[in-house]
Amino acid sequence: MGRVTVLRTLFLHPPSFQGFDGGAGSRYQARREIRSFWYPTWLAQPAALVPGSRLVDAPPADLTLADVLPLAREYELAVLHTSAPSFTHDVKVAEALKGENPALRLGLVGAHVAVQREAALAASPVLDFVCGNEFDFTVREIAEGRPLASVAGLSYRDTGGELRRTPERAVLEDMDALPWVVDVYARDLDIERYAIGYLRHPYVSLYTGRGCRSKCTFCLWPQTVGGHRYRTRSVDNVVAEIAHATKLLPRVKEYFFDDDTFTDDLPRAEAIARGLGRLGVTWSCNAKPDVPMASLKVFRDNGLRLLLVGYESGSQTILNNVRKGTRLDRAREFTRAARALGITIHGTFILGLPGETRETIEATIRFAQEIDPHTLQVSLAAPYPGTALYRQALEEGWLEAEGLVDGRGTQASVIGYPHLPRTEIFHALETFYRRFYFRPRKLVAIGAEMIRDRTVMKRRLGEGLDFVRFLARRRKESASSPPTAATS
Repeated sequence: MGRVTVLRTLFLHPPSFQGFDGGAGSRYQARREIRSFWYPTWLAQPAALVPGSRLVDAPPADLTLADVLPLAREYELAVLHTSAPSFTHDVKVAEALKGENPALRLGLVGAHVAVQREAALAASPVLDFVCGNEFDFTVREIAEGRPLASVAGLSYRDTGGELRRTPERAVLEDMDALPWVVDVYARDLDIERYAIGYLRHPYVSLYTGRGCRSKCTFCLWPQTVGGHRYRTRSVDNVVAEIAHATKLLPRVKEYFFDDDTFTDDLPRAEAIARGLGRLGVTWSCNAKPDVPMASLKVFRDNGLRLLLVGYESGSQTILNNVRKGTRLDRAREFTRAARALGITIHGTFILGLPGETRETIEATIRFAQEIDPHTLQVSLAAPYPGTALYRQALEEGWLEAEGLVDGRGTQASVIGYPHLPRTEIFHALETFYRRFYFRPRKLVAIGAEMIRDRTVMKRRLGEGLDFVRFLARRRKESASSPPTAATS
C-alpha cells in the first residue's frame, strides 16, 4: 500500500469573546468569574491522529483574528471547533480565513453543529463540511484527502453547492485506538496559560473514556457527541499516558480526569488510582455525590486530591425533574466521608432548572452552606441545542431570551418561568456567591490557606480581584435590567 499524503491541517479554536472559555473541553462555554481555561481535548484528539497538524487555541493564548489570519496561507485544511455561544463569531473567522486563502478547505466540529449539521453549513458558503458525533477518525479521513462523499459521519457541500449527508459513523468502541493527547499539548500549547481556580497550577486535563450512563437533561456531551454508554480506555493505557506525561511535562502539578463521571466504573477507577499511586502523581476527577467510603479511601491513598462534584440543587424535586439520579441524603453522607478523608471538594450548582422557585433557590444556597465544599461554581441553566432541556424549554415556552452569553461572553439567564422570571434567576447567582463566600467561616478558611502557602496567596489574591470585578459587572448589568415582578 502506498504512503498516504496528508493535507496540511490546522485545528483551531477561534478567537471570539475576550477570555472566553469555550474550547473543545469546556462544558459551559462562557467567560468565567475568574480567568480560567480547560484544555481543548476534543480538538487535540484528532490533531494527534493527523501527522504534521497543528493545534491553535486562540483564547488562552490571547490571539486575535489578526493573529490567526496569516495561518490560513500555511494550511490546506482548517478544522474549527465551535459552540452555541460562539457560533456566529466562529463563522466570521472561517469567512476571514477563506478570504485569506480561497483554496483552504474549511470544516466545523463540536456539539453545537453535530446536532444541526445542515443548518450550520447553511450559515455560510465558505463552509465545506460539518462533522457529527465523535469526529476523530472522520477528520483524519478528510485530512487524508478522501472524497467527502466517502467519509462517514459528516454533512458537506458538493461541487454544485448542494448540502449532502453521509451515513453515520459507528460509535468508537476501542478507546485505546485513540492516540494520547499529551504529546499534542506539549507540542502546541503553553500549559502555563491553562488555569482552573480549584486545580493546582499548572495542571493537565484529559479523558480516560467517553459517554455517561446518567440521563441528566441539561448535560451537553452525552446528549450530543459522547453518548450514554461509558466506553473506556484500558487501565494500562491510562496509566502509561500519565507516566509519559510526567516526563514530557515535568512542571505539571495535577492531572484531572474529565470523563463525565470517572467514578461510574469503581473497580476500574480504583485500578487506575493504584497505578497512579505507583507513579506518585497528584490527580483529581469528576464524581457523582455517591462514591462509597471504601473507594474514596483507595483514591485518597493513591494520590487523589480533589473531586469535582455536580450537586446541582438542594431540591430533590429539581434533581428528579432533570433526571440527575442522585439523592440529597446520599450527597450529604458522601460529602462528610470525603471531608473525613481530607479530600477537597469543588461543588457545582445550577440555578433556573425546571421546577426552580424562590424557595428552591433558598434551599440550594442553604444546602451549599451546610455541606460546605471547599469551593463552588454556580451556573445558570443553559439549554444547549441537542439536549432534552432545550427541547423542553421550547415546548413549554420557557426561553425568554436568545443567546446563551451576553455581549462580553458571560453566561446569560435565558430560561424563565411564569412564577420566576429569568431576571430574578440572574440576580440570584450573585446572591448565591455572596452568601457562600462572604461568611466568616469561609473567609477564615481561605485566609488560613493563603497564609500557609505564598504561591496560593498570590494566586487567590488575583482570583479574588477577578471575582470582585465579576460581581461588580453583574451588579451594573442588573441595574440596567431590574428584575421583573413575579406574576404568581
